Amino acid sequence: MNRLFAVLLACLLSFVAKAQTPVVPQVQPFGKISNADLEMKSCDFEPDANALVLFNQGEAYYDHNVDLSMTIHKRIKIFNDHGKNEANIRIEYVSGGHREYITGLQAQTINLVDGKPEIIKLDKKQVFTEIVDKNRSALVFSMPNVKAGSVIEYKYVWNSNDISDFPDWYFQESIPTRYSEFVTMIPDFMEFKIKANITKSLVKMDRSSEARSTGTGSSAISYSLEKETRAMAMVHSLPDEPYMSAKADNLESIVHQLTAVRPFGTFTKSFSDTWNKVAGYLVDDEDFGAQFKRKLTGEEAIIAKAKSMATDEQRMAYIFSEVKNAMKWNGVDRWYTNDGTVKAWEKKTGNSTEINLILYHLLKQAGLKVYPMIVSTRDHGKVVPYYTFLYQFNRTVVYVEAPDDKTFVLDATNKYNAYHETPSNILNGMGLWVDKEKKTFDKIYLAHTAPVRNVIMLNAAIKPGGKMSGTAQINSFSYNRTSALDHYKTDGEKKYIEYLTDKNNSLKISALKIENMEADTLPLVQNVDFDMDLTGSDENYIYFVPNLFSTLRTNPFLAENRFTDVEFGYRNNYMLNSTFSIPANYKVEALPKSVSMMMPDSSIVFRRFIANDADKVVVRYTIDYKKDTYSKGTYPEFFEFCKKMYEMLNEQVVLKKS
Repeated sequence: MNRLFAVLLACLLSFVAKAQTPVVPQVQPFGKISNADLEMKSCDFEPDANALVLFNQGEAYYDHNVDLSMTIHKRIKIFNDHGKNEANIRIEYVSGGHREYITGLQAQTINLVDGKPEIIKLDKKQVFTEIVDKNRSALVFSMPNVKAGSVIEYKYVWNSNDISDFPDWYFQESIPTRYSEFVTMIPDFMEFKIKANITKSLVKMDRSSEARSTGTGSSAISYSLEKETRAMAMVHSLPDEPYMSAKADNLESIVHQLTAVRPFGTFTKSFSDTWNKVAGYLVDDEDFGAQFKRKLTGEEAIIAKAKSMATDEQRMAYIFSEVKNAMKWNGVDRWYTNDGTVKAWEKKTGNSTEINLILYHLLKQAGLKVYPMIVSTRDHGKVVPYYTFLYQFNRTVVYVEAPDDKTFVLDATNKYNAYHETPSNILNGMGLWVDKEKKTFDKIYLAHTAPVRNVIMLNAAIKPGGKMSGTAQINSFSYNRTSALDHYKTDGEKKYIEYLTDKNNSLKISALKIENMEADTLPLVQNVDFDMDLTGSDENYIYFVPNLFSTLRTNPFLAENRFTDVEFGYRNNYMLNSTFSIPANYKVEALPKSVSMMMPDSSIVFRRFIANDADKVVVRYTIDYKKDTYSKGTYPEFFEFCKKMYEMLNEQVVLKKS
């Protein structure tokens, strides 16, 4: 009896242990699919998702000839019409010099029809090659017969002729992923540096080794092929969040960089494993360093005029203005040129590096101490200084050393950038500048520590019947100036007025006059005449919110949970001073209290001062952000602070008829 009880207990414990072990999804062969996946109506761990990556598998390997390839097999479930965009596939690769190429494409849509899978294969005639620039191309196609409930899958082989061109892998996407697996097979004579952004537990981490050889007979060489498998399951999507950095900074991912090859007992060949080597590669590159001294048509007149000016700063400001007004950015960011500086100057159009190498060349010829510097824009991602990956950069700017220890970072791609301020879209990142003549380089952290101000002065008269009319002066400094000017010039006055009023139909701007549009070093001054219908008012009561023209009416941080850090890029400082005259026969019925509030770590300070006498109400708001970045770890405190602050910004003043 005791023996029988022991056996039953062991079986029970075994059953419980198995029941508690989560089932890890698997990769299925191409074309083989379960009815359960076809019948699936939603993602069980992210129910609101429009689509789900059922699995994504990549196998990156070097073959016996040490040629590099990766086989990719991906399957996606479409839940509704909003998810159908996932069926538009774009595979971008480096095509210049036939460095990378795609082979073996298979693609199909699977639908459930009368309880059975129906497979519709992609017509190869519907696969197109798009030329991005001289170095990059994309394979583009749309899956056939896609509808709510469809499953799409495709498989292909990515190949590279460069052994150092090891592919990156992203376990996480903009839609949830049920299972993502990355397999690497690397010879043991290769050394890699790995950049892993992995915060979620791996459901699989296997390592094995296989004996291999290359060559024949007496020339045969033996080595080990090291195989590693990493996998994640039930990976939530990464949503677009207000004031987040690039998705590439936040996605669960792994990146390999080849640093050295030890070819069987002989010397070791090192790759770009130091910034010094990266800098050397840059200055020798045909599409970068070779462009520095190329003469531009008509440059003599610009250089002569610049040299006639009294100071380096005047010369710099003049040439910067000439280039940014003459050149049009084509919207492309690369660390290298495409057509070259000479052709771009002739066309007056170019990518970011072409425009800024033109700027560098003219400044250099005018006698300034100037260097080209590669950077990464905010939407491209942060540069990690201890990973010497050139691909981390996507733009060239110009670094200038001026007398009195002044330094400037210039970018002529945006016509509203100011020469004396580092552009906001490259702040809080690393720049790498190079000196080709002295064969030196240096890294610089780009930041803007001073608060960026926006000051509003408002005077208004409240009239019986629930009307308001008045004037406002908006003083925008630094990046607020650049942003406002960009809005105004790009969208036009009509849309800009909608932006100023926050699309409030009750608020009408009758006149807008803007000062200092051409003076980079002065604040942008916007003088506004306005009228407003105070909705909700009646014969006895008038209601109004003093917070006007601040762009702080709507709280952007409504989500209780946050997946990424809040990154403003720079410190914001807002001030709103308002005076409202009260109509005769009315008095203040309800007035918000003066209040001072700050974050637990004092990193944001909010103050509201309100006072009134017989005929007017005076309101002052100030918001001072002491930091430019707030970590996702402290988001609960940040969320609660913003919730309270925006409630206070939008509290009403109530007037009652006497």
